[in-house]
Amino acid sequence: MSKKICKTCKIFFKEENCPICKGNQTATSFNGRINILDANKSLIAKKLGITMKGEYAIKIR
Repeated sequence: MSKKICKTCKIFFKEENCPICKGNQTATSFNGRINILDANKSLIAKKLGITMKGEYAIKIR
């Protein structure tokens, strides 16, 4: 099973629904990835509005 990308949260996930917003709107095309290990300490996560650790797409097409 391949990873999906939530159109709202931009997080990669394998489940049926997004673990953050519980939505099921997915994208397949993206530019760049970022891995957030500790959202509370990451300046990049704060700038992007990310509150949960995980792998995120930087831009969705």
